[in-house]
Amino acid sequence: MFVLSKKSALAAASTSLFVLLWSSGAIFSKWGLAHASPFAFLLIRFAIALCGLLLLVPLLKLKRPKGGKPMLYAMATGVVLLGAYQIFYLLALDLKVTPGVMATIMGVQPILTVVIMERQRSASRMFGLTLGLAGLIMVVYQGIGLAGMSLAGMLFGLLALASMTFGSIMQKRITDNPLGTLPVQYLAGLLLCGIFVPFQPFHFEHSSGFIVPVLWMGLVVSVLATLLLYRLIARGNLVNVTSLFYLVPAVTAVMDYLFFGNRLAGLSMLGMVLIIVGLGFVFRKAG
Repeated sequence: MFVLSKKSALAAASTSLFVLLWSSGAIFSKWGLAHASPFAFLLIRFAIALCGLLLLVPLLKLKRPKGGKPMLYAMATGVVLLGAYQIFYLLALDLKVTPGVMATIMGVQPILTVVIMERQRSASRMFGLTLGLAGLIMVVYQGIGLAGMSLAGMLFGLLALASMTFGSIMQKRITDNPLGTLPVQYLAGLLLCGIFVPFQPFHFEHSSGFIVPVLWMGLVVSVLATLLLYRLIARGNLVNVTSLFYLVPAVTAVMDYLFFGNRLAGLSMLGMVLIIVGLGFVFRKAG
C-alpha cells in the first residue's frame, strides 16, 4: 500500500511540475521576444537545449537511435514536434497573440488527438468534441474580431497546434529508447531554424531581458519539461497524456495576468470553459 501511494505521489508531482513548467513557456517566450527577434531567440534556445542534453547523455544514459530508419524518423519527429511547433508558436506570440489566448488554442490538442487516434467514438465523446471546437472558435473569433490580433498570428497559433498534435502522435510511435531521441530531435529543430535565419531578422539584446528567458526556455522548458513530457508519453496513453494540456491555459492565463496584466476577455473565458467541459465529456468513462 505504501509503495503504491508513493508511486502515485511521485506521478502526481511529476505531472504537476510538467504543467507548471510548460505553462511558463508562453510567459518567458513573450518576455524574450521583447528583447530579440523570433529566430534569434529560437536558434539560441535550441543551441542551449542541445548542449544541455549532450551534457546529460552520460548521466541519463541516453542512447541515440540505431539504424538509418529510426534515425531519420527521430529527426522527422523533431522537425515537426520541436522545430515547426516552436517556430509557429513564437511567430504567433511575436504577432501579438497573448500567452493566455495561445495557451487556450493549444488546449484543444487532446480533442484533436482523440479525433485522429480513435475511430470509434461514443455520443458523449462527440458532444465533447463539438463543445471543444466551439470553444476554440470563440477564442479565435475573440482574438481576431474583437481583440484586434492579426489573422496571421492566429493562423500561426493554429499551425502550432497542428504541429504539436501530429508531432506527439509521431513521438508515441517511438517505443525503443524514446528519451534517447531528444538530442537528435533538437539537432533537427536547430537545423530547421537555421534554414530560415538568413531570410529573417536576427537580433538580440545583451540584457537580462533576453538572457533569463532564453536560459529558462533552453534548459528548464526545452530540457526538463520536454524530458518529463516524453516520459509521460512513453509510459501512458497518448490521449490521456495530452489531456494535461487542458490544465495549461488556466495556469498560463493566471501567469499572463500577473506578469503582463493581460486579462482573457469574456468570450475567450467562455471558450476556455467550453473546452474544459468538452474535455470532461471526451474523457468520461462509460458507465
